Amino acid sequence: MTPNPQMSTAATTKPTQSITTTKQSSTTTMEKRKPVFKKVDQLQPGTSGHTLTVKVVNSKKVPQRGFSMNQRPIRIAECLVGDETGVIIFTARNKQIDVMKPGATVIVRNAKIDMFKGTMRLVVDKWGLVEVTAPASFAVKEDNNLSLVEYELVNVPEE
Repeated sequence: MTPNPQMSTAATTKPTQSITTTKQSSTTTMEKRKPVFKKVDQLQPGTSGHTLTVKVVNSKKVPQRGFSMNQRPIRIAECLVGDETGVIIFTARNKQIDVMKPGATVIVRNAKIDMFKGTMRLVVDKWGLVEVTAPASFAVKEDNNLSLVEYELVNVPEE
């Protein structure tokens, strides 16, 4: 039998230490970490995991174009949401549309920034949550719309 070259190199390397953990009890609970609330002007393209408290300025339904995998129509609305630092377009889907009424204050959890035609959109997928909260006391700063800023991906050559 001829020796396998992979086995011979593994035999010559130093053995690694294995780390074992033991479970003390089967009913241990992990502590939830407190959410870090961000402001709208802190959002950047390609980021995720955002938690924000925003007011809904307006909501506009997008015409239906397709169906989901289970042949149900997809409802989509573009809602302008913001806080005291600025506004951004939030893309609401299906049940989220019912929550996003103009004038409502909502908490958006685990949101991400999607790029649409070079501009930022705030989106909450199935791993996030949109919930109504008590009315906020801040006034929305509508003149700082982050969705109007157009971004372009630029490749920088290495020198």
